[in-house]
Amino acid sequence: MTYSVFLNQTEINPYFLKEEAAKNGAQKVTMDFKVHSENYHAITTLLYNQTFDVDIPDRNLSFKGTITNYTASLTNLYEKDATGDFHLELMEIS
Repeated sequence: MTYSVFLNQTEINPYFLKEEAAKNGAQKVTMDFKVHSENYHAITTLLYNQTFDVDIPDRNLSFKGTITNYTASLTNLYEKDATGDFHLELMEIS
């Protein structure tokens, strides 16, 4: 199933999504998603914010979250038609 995840109202469609409660009871969301060369700049600029309003309507989940882990399979997606895999972990903050 494909989910829509909104980070500050920007939609991301992960191919992997896992939610869990952290040891302190905060929500933790882990996701993997594809980033194509045509939206690379917009996504990386968004991720530089580090803290987001996270909304996952299909899971009835909303919280303020911050990046705790982030990786990308490619560091230069400016090449036409390039696609990279991004891994993102977000933790709820108060």
